[in-house]
Amino acid sequence: MRLSLLNKALLSGACGTAFVVSATAMAQAPVYDVNNSGTAELEKRITVLERMVDSRTEMQHRLQQQIDTMQGEIDQLRGSVEVHTNQLEKVLERQRELYLEIDKRVEALKQSTGQQGGNGSSSSSSSSGSSGNTSASTPSENASQPSMSEDEAYDNAVNLILKSREYDKAIPAFRSFIADYPNSQYSANAHYWLGQLLFNKREWAQAEEQFSQVVDRYEKSSKRAEAMLKLGAIAQRQGDNGTAREYFNRVISDYPNSSAKRLAESKLDNL
Repeated sequence: MRLSLLNKALLSGACGTAFVVSATAMAQAPVYDVNNSGTAELEKRITVLERMVDSRTEMQHRLQQQIDTMQGEIDQLRGSVEVHTNQLEKVLERQRELYLEIDKRVEALKQSTGQQGGNGSSSSSSSSGSSGNTSASTPSENASQPSMSEDEAYDNAVNLILKSREYDKAIPAFRSFIADYPNSQYSANAHYWLGQLLFNKREWAQAEEQFSQVVDRYEKSSKRAEAMLKLGAIAQRQGDNGTAREYFNRVISDYPNSSAKRLAESKLDNL
């Protein structure tokens, strides 16, 4: 009888202990699962954010490359327009010279015709007069030679970029042109093209010098806005974002209706 009661007591104690252990395990399990679930969710979110940042950075890099490529193509197109415009101006100048020469010859012919009734000496005098008119045109032709050699020098330098794409040869060609014709009407463009060539070679200091010449000396040049934009790009590549912002803001304020303004705004957004 006593043994039976003792067995029941032991069995009841064992059940109670098992119940307590089971209850304790059930109470602790949810806390452990919740913590693991929260950590995993946080890690997933961090991973997603990192991927989004990497994707956006890569997209911005690609956009910047596309902008630089488009800017280079625009520069080449503008160079082609300059070459064609220069060639057209030369054709028009030659036509004007031809018209002047024709007028001189017509005038000489009229004088010769008016003196046909005279003696041979008069005819000889007319002939000598005509010869004098012909020789009088020589100084004007000689005077036009420096201008033509200037045009040819500039055309040759530009064609090394646009036609033959011999960029290394174009650099000394533009340097020679600037040295030979410091007051040329093409000086601003020559400085800009030389700066662009040096910029492509990552020779920042020399490129900055050429673009600064355009910005500081040629306020009415069509290349001034692009030169200012390039100065900002050089400062940005050298890690001087403050100076880069100043140049980009100058482009926006000085040239509000230009394509350079839109590029400057894009570069400001990427700083």
